[in-house]
Amino acid sequence: MGKIKILEPEVAQKIAAGEVIERPFSVVKELVENSLDAGATEIRVEIVDGGKKLIRVIDNGSGLSQEDVLLLLVFEARP
Repeated sequence: MGKIKILEPEVAQKIAAGEVIERPFSVVKELVENSLDAGATEIRVEIVDGGKKLIRVIDNGSGLSQEDVLLLLVFEARP
């Protein structure tokens, strides 16, 4: 069973408008928490230009199911 749930439109709009994530640190914190929730024991964080150009978190957590990947693709394709 997938772990990803589609957000309500109101919540997605707040995120898109920048109302939820206030600064790059908040992004890194959320991604690292996601890694820990996925059972990661190794986490690598890469930041370029203070997070303005790149924030990348790589871990050895459980990853995504095929169902979750498909949900992500559908979400990204929405206008």
